[in-house]
Amino acid sequence: MDTQTRHALKQDSFVGATASSVDWLSVHRSSVIKIAVLVVVVVAAIIAASMVYNAREVKAEAAFGQAMTIYTTPLQQPGQPADPGQPSYKTAAERAKAANPVFEQVANQYGWFKAGANARYFAGLTYLDLGQTATAESELKKAADSSDSGLAALAKVALSNLYHQTGRDAQAVDLLKEVIKKPTTTVPASAAKLQLAQLYETTNAAEAKRIYAEIKDQDKTTAAGQIATQKLQSQK
Repeated sequence: MDTQTRHALKQDSFVGATASSVDWLSVHRSSVIKIAVLVVVVVAAIIAASMVYNAREVKAEAAFGQAMTIYTTPLQQPGQPADPGQPSYKTAAERAKAANPVFEQVANQYGWFKAGANARYFAGLTYLDLGQTATAESELKKAADSSDSGLAALAKVALSNLYHQTGRDAQAVDLLKEVIKKPTTTVPASAAKLQLAQLYETTNAAEAKRIYAEIKDQDKTTAAGQIATQKLQSQK
């Protein structure tokens, strides 16, 4: 078969395929248009949802920032005159009382966002500052169940402190051991061990000493290691 014949056959095949495609489109024109419209609608919906999500996330971050600004406001020092243009608080409880409802609002309104999850944790802390341990425990438990492992670890440490303060040392120990087994950047194993050793000081001095020695040997250059060394020296 010569070159000209092969070329002609290719052209015929192309023309045939094109004609078939045109015929198919003619027959299924209505279905093709419906599918095209549906794709456009779905894409538009995804874009709109993404824009709404991003806008709500920005609002959540702004609201959380407002609450943190209140919670981190320096306390008014004795004898220091208050600045009439700036909010001031005489006690941690007074400051927590102002920040708490803002944290709660962010947590309830934006719970699906990181800012909302963080707000739940800080709502628990402010309830602790206000002496409302039952409500604080409820909020911190929710934060401890967060999918954010770093936030969950912080909440578990706060809960362990609450349990210790309310005479539930067994629960406090269990939580700290959980954090030690699965350390995070927010709560390294050495920090959780240090907390556990401090808890044991009044209930199991020998175990506390063992943990301090372990921290000192394994974390010599960290702040936890230095604290453990000081604790061991003070116990001699």
